[in-house]
Amino acid sequence: MGTGIPALDAALVWGGAFTALAAAVALLWRVLRGTLRLTRAIGRVVDDWHGEEARPGVPGRPGLMERVGGIEDRLTAVEHELYPNSGASLRDAVDLANRRLAQLCDDDPGSAPPGPASAPPAP
Repeated sequence: MGTGIPALDAALVWGGAFTALAAAVALLWRVLRGTLRLTRAIGRVVDDWHGEEARPGVPGRPGLMERVGGIEDRLTAVEHELYPNSGASLRDAVDLANRRLAQLCDDDPGSAPPGPASAPPAP
């Protein structure tokens, strides 16, 4: 089925072919652009995971596992201070201060500091 004008029929066929080709190129471009963006994002995640070596003018960055290891070391140091141990923790110092304060406040049992050594006064 055509228009009956050969030149117009040819123009319509070539126009349709050009439109289909342009649509295919646009679709391919969108797919490639999305793939490139995804590849860059994955590359950034991999760089953050493994870290980056120092280069001229840019300091190095430790990888994720190295940073997590540092956080665990700091957390271990904090936990050491929270539980009674050899007498060198903050918890040991607070318990010692509470015991000494309780000895100073023996004459008034209601004023003893709260803690494991003293029970709350009975009502």
